[in-house]
Amino acid sequence: MTARKSHKKALKQSDMVLFTVSAILLLDTLTAAASVGASAIFWWLFLGVIFFIPFAMICAEMGCAYPEQGGIYAWIRDAFGGRWASRATWAYWINTAVWMPAIFILFAAVFKQMFFPDLSLAWQIGIGIILTWLAVAVNVITLDVGKWVPNLGAILKVIIFIAIIIGAGLYAQTHGMANPLSYNTLKPDWGSSMQFIPAIIYGMLGFELVSASSDEMQDPARDVPRAIFFSGAIIIILYLLGTLAVLVAIPAAQINLVEGLIDTFKLLFGDSNAGQTITLVLGIGALYTFFSNGVTWAMGCNRAAAEAAQEGELPAIFALESKQLGTPVGAAVLMGLASTFILLLYGFLAGSNEDLFWSLFAFSAVIFLLPYQGMFMAFIRMRITDAEHSRPYRVPGNLLIARVFAWTCFAVLALSIVLFIYTPGEGIDLTVLIGVIVTLAAGEIVIRFAENHSPH
Repeated sequence: MTARKSHKKALKQSDMVLFTVSAILLLDTLTAAASVGASAIFWWLFLGVIFFIPFAMICAEMGCAYPEQGGIYAWIRDAFGGRWASRATWAYWINTAVWMPAIFILFAAVFKQMFFPDLSLAWQIGIGIILTWLAVAVNVITLDVGKWVPNLGAILKVIIFIAIIIGAGLYAQTHGMANPLSYNTLKPDWGSSMQFIPAIIYGMLGFELVSASSDEMQDPARDVPRAIFFSGAIIIILYLLGTLAVLVAIPAAQINLVEGLIDTFKLLFGDSNAGQTITLVLGIGALYTFFSNGVTWAMGCNRAAAEAAQEGELPAIFALESKQLGTPVGAAVLMGLASTFILLLYGFLAGSNEDLFWSLFAFSAVIFLLPYQGMFMAFIRMRITDAEHSRPYRVPGNLLIARVFAWTCFAVLALSIVLFIYTPGEGIDLTVLIGVIVTLAAGEIVIRFAENHSPH
């Protein structure tokens, strides 16, 4: 086993709140959710009750009861052993390597829309590659410095969401609603809108991410539950009001998953000099948040992968750390290489930035959801096999209630996985399905290689 390095206790409760907001509150989820139409409001509320709140409580319990570096990797390892934990960590890590190109392509598309309308897809791919390696650089500096990238991103996201909400309120007073709100429009559509429901679930995940840096927290037993619940309240309120704001301005059928955000700014704030200035400032802020999204997830996933490699469950190259800083250099550089390769590959396959964004998003999302299934089962198993362990916060109720919460979350994610692969009325997306199978198979090869070459 590689010698462990001590970590500086860099994360305060306020940092953990901002880190979690940066991880979960996604501007691209806002447009994806609004594409559902007015019924998106129902889905936010319904899924908030049956998934978001139970998920937050489970992460709060696990994060303060088992504050181990690696987070979700350590929890699944303790419950089911190293191999299952390494499978989950591989999916967790490779998802981010696939998802970072998607979010950086979104950055490039908005950059094009704002400044260079004729920017080619090749140049957008180039921007994505530059951002990828900037994210790698942030990952290999110490967390007390690097944390300010997600912290600032979270603050800017909150400002942008509030600006959209206020702008929509003013817009509605003079222009009315682009999407009428009534009982008929708010009630769920079990047909065409189902394909967007997984995007809402996707926008609710990430409470566990900060626990990947447990050794770098000042007081995880106290701060993890508080940070999760405070950030959770901010996130769900802003998602609800932000989705409503987009629906005020743009008919659902006209919302572009990539460019809908800037379209919303332009509609809400108008073509006056002041309106154009507001749109420009918010747009630049949004660009930064896309970058900080990638950085935030890379920070958590690279630490989880490095921890797995420290224990011989992933190849040793993932465990390489900076001798001076103790940061996960190996995992970060590997993620940069994988992200660059995927950007180049998809650049040849996609016909437009929206095609590229959705292909990457759907493929990475399926991989992303799988480790959470392991986490929910680990939560139940640890409640049974380690029942006497101290839990500074625990999910209210007895073991039956805990099981109901965990299995409900498990079922919701299982449905989301199916809907990312299978679109009602259209069939199975073979590109996504094949990509998932190949990625999981590659993970098995990587894990077996690590086991065969482990020094212990």
